[in-house]
Amino acid sequence: MRARNTILHGDCINLMQRLQSGSVDLILTDPPYLVRYRDRHGRTVANDDNASWMKPAFTEMGRILKPGGFLVSFYGWHEVDTFMAAWREAGLAPAGHLVFTKPYASSKRILAHTHEQAYLLVKGKAPSPQRHLVDVLTWDYTGNRLHPTQKPVRPLAEIILALSRPGDLVLDPFCGSGSTLVAAKKTGRDFLGIELDSRHHHNATIRVYS
Repeated sequence: MRARNTILHGDCINLMQRLQSGSVDLILTDPPYLVRYRDRHGRTVANDDNASWMKPAFTEMGRILKPGGFLVSFYGWHEVDTFMAAWREAGLAPAGHLVFTKPYASSKRILAHTHEQAYLLVKGKAPSPQRHLVDVLTWDYTGNRLHPTQKPVRPLAEIILALSRPGDLVLDPFCGSGSTLVAAKKTGRDFLGIELDSRHHHNATIRVYS
């Protein structure tokens, strides 16, 4: 299956199995954190209560990512060992770590949480980047209007500009509200999104093509 500039609806593992090996230039994704997240409106994230999807999903990402390609994955810090094991098993090696600073606390427990985090991973030998990306980026408040964990477009666009070239294919297999896809489109890259939830797929489609 060849797919560009579209958003597929369904299970990302099954759909990625239909993609050609080495056909994706960059993967930028925000998978479930395994925290059983529920926001103040009662919204939840699919498969956030189990890790059964993790190794098969990242195995497929590793297969379809081109040699030397980068994968940027947000993750839940308390499950970093689970994520790292899945990444390494998929042939993805850590190449850096990104921190996104927030001007507000998203939650307060023992600590007030004022940042998000993502690992920069590479398949094989890391190439020279298009530009040097700083490892601390600022965050924009989205209000989570379209998704309970909606990511802002601007820092995602900075990542895409640094780690890909114009016309490259950027994949987000957990695309949610479509922020990665919007960022890819804004920066002159092709995009491919996959979303399991029909409501989020609908919202992402409207957002990306409007």
